[in-house]
Amino acid sequence: MSQTTTAIVVRNTSGYKAEITAGNHTVFADEPISFGGTDQGPNPYDLLVGALGSCTAITLRMYAERKQWPLEEVTVRLQHSRVHAEDEKVCEDEPVRLDQIEFKVECKGALSEEQRAPMLEIARKCPLHRTLSAGIKLVIS
Repeated sequence: MSQTTTAIVVRNTSGYKAEITAGNHTVFADEPISFGGTDQGPNPYDLLVGALGSCTAITLRMYAERKQWPLEEVTVRLQHSRVHAEDEKVCEDEPVRLDQIEFKVECKGALSEEQRAPMLEIARKCPLHRTLSAGIKLVIS
């Protein structure tokens, strides 16, 4: 069974600034001035990493509400990097690099240790985390 989300439309008319429309919402992506952009929005990687962080925070909020736990605030700090794969030493072709996103989750509120313990496991179950971990099939036409 296939599940489809809102159609996203991205328009670029000049430079590197892109207008992203999702339903009734519009945001912009751009490159920093040092890369030839106008820095009028986050770059595409920052948007991707931000989407993962927001999905994580929302998932934790939903879980805490369902359990009726006293979660006051969720902060997710993320950092994207590219790392060389371990098997790069044996690769005969170009080096293999993997994207890596490290994140730290902070949950504020009068949560007991028994309530805090499962929060990291729940963070790993956010839908976007699962999608990125499983891999994505990209179909371009």
